[in-house]
Amino acid sequence: MNEDKNKRGENPPPNSVKLKTVEFVGQWSLASNAWVPPSRSARYSANTIKSTRSPRSAHCHSQPPPQKIRRDQQKRKEEEEEALPPFTMLCFSKNQSMERHVIAVVLLLSVFSSLADAGSVGVNYGRIADNLPSAYKVVQLLKSQGLERVKVFDSDPAVLRALSGSDIKVTVDLPNELLSAAAKSQSYATNWVQRNVVAYHPNTQIEAIGVGNEVFVDTHDTTKFLISAMKNIHAALVHFKLESSIKVSSPIALSALQNSYPSSAGSFRPELVEPVFKPMLEFLRQTGSYLMVNCYPYFAYESNSDVIPLDYALFHQNPGVVDAGNGLRYFNLFDAQIDAVFAAMSALKYDDINMVVSETGWPSKGDSVEVGASVENAAAYNGNLVRRILTGGGTPLRPKAELTVYLFALFNEDKKFGPTSERNYGLFFPNERKVYDIPFTVEGLKNYHDSRSPVSGNQQVTAPVNGGGDLSKSLTGNTWCVANGEAGKEKLQAGIDYACGEGGADCHQIQPGSACYDPNTLEAHASYAFNSYYQKKARGVGTCYFGGAAYVVSQPPKFGKCELPTGYGN
Repeated sequence: MNEDKNKRGENPPPNSVKLKTVEFVGQWSLASNAWVPPSRSARYSANTIKSTRSPRSAHCHSQPPPQKIRRDQQKRKEEEEEALPPFTMLCFSKNQSMERHVIAVVLLLSVFSSLADAGSVGVNYGRIADNLPSAYKVVQLLKSQGLERVKVFDSDPAVLRALSGSDIKVTVDLPNELLSAAAKSQSYATNWVQRNVVAYHPNTQIEAIGVGNEVFVDTHDTTKFLISAMKNIHAALVHFKLESSIKVSSPIALSALQNSYPSSAGSFRPELVEPVFKPMLEFLRQTGSYLMVNCYPYFAYESNSDVIPLDYALFHQNPGVVDAGNGLRYFNLFDAQIDAVFAAMSALKYDDINMVVSETGWPSKGDSVEVGASVENAAAYNGNLVRRILTGGGTPLRPKAELTVYLFALFNEDKKFGPTSERNYGLFFPNERKVYDIPFTVEGLKNYHDSRSPVSGNQQVTAPVNGGGDLSKSLTGNTWCVANGEAGKEKLQAGIDYACGEGGADCHQIQPGSACYDPNTLEAHASYAFNSYYQKKARGVGTCYFGGAAYVVSQPPKFGKCELPTGYGN
């Protein structure tokens, strides 16, 4: 996702995603003992729900009905007892042999060894705010929390200088707006690497370059530049003899998946396979790099809270869901979404490519329609995710995978566009106080206990008392959201970027050559994007605002031959 549009994911039932994009719903079939996903309109496939959120974009999955869960509980209990590691059952008396003690010690050492080989946790350091501490203070904060990896959305000199000598590993980003130049000119790419990487490395331990961010959901049609830009940036690293220490990749949103449920059926969107994913994955293989994925189970849950159990989304104890395709059982939505991407790569014969989760998170606050956004749930998701990553073990499909995960985000950012949640993904307030208390290290996990008090959030959508600004369907019948031409180009463009990015609107129809590309005006394109977001959010309160750049109408708007859709699910 781009820093403001990267957070979603895709997948269906218990597995239901700006990867910020996909979510799934369906019904339990007693005949097949599996979830049967419903058909989806427009941008959604039969197996996935997609939303492109850019620093939080496409992600989702769900779970079986209560009666199925109850039937599985006893069987699950028996399975857990059988699966207990041998050392948990070893009890020694004074008369037991030395051999038994030696076995116990070996088993315990193997556990600690697995912890040492576990994944790692980093954080995204976004700066769309006007009240953040200096970069030097931020570095001290990172070190005090034991965070040894940080990802930034640009290559700001002040930040890179502050990180010098800190021993913190850094991932920098070549912004989407520079992809064209980097793709068309090797000299431009080389100069960019020289100014933004070579000038600071190795004192600043830059370990990776993200070329673009959630490019496939970028409204500026930058996908065609991605592969060439990645190759030119890598060639520049080769020129400076840095290719072995600095990797090149590009964060994708889960909306890049065509199917994500069940996880074993994961596949990339057909139109992206030949021009983008095959050459990208081949590039990653040849350079020894990894795929960056932005994964947000929150978006799947938010859009499908009636079918996705909150315990499944928050890593709490639950019976799990069996993937009918391969028989693997999933106990959390995060693993299910990640395995859908692994399966998509495997389907293209690239099952040797590793993955880094470049963004994931959960908001601590949201609007009334943003189900599940709360301090308790954010603490549970991020805290349990840290424990799941640092205590070792991969996913059901890739049990030996050692994931590196970057939490989104370090701070609450008060200048971010969009709903309240966008400004409340931070682990810390700008004054460096924790929004909630979770550990980031193995040592910190020793005393960490999840409060186990998930909050589902307010699921009731009500119309504003004064009847202005936003209208609910129940009171007004069909309504549409259109752009306010007087808002100015900056607000309209920012609104389009959010709606088509992390907002998850379906903006395919305003791309060149599509039905609603004409009239090719900012107001017409913004109206289509705003309305798609508004309809997708069930015309909820606050979903047709966009910083004052949009308003609700009750008569069908039309731009040229393009008619804006209405109704839930558009």
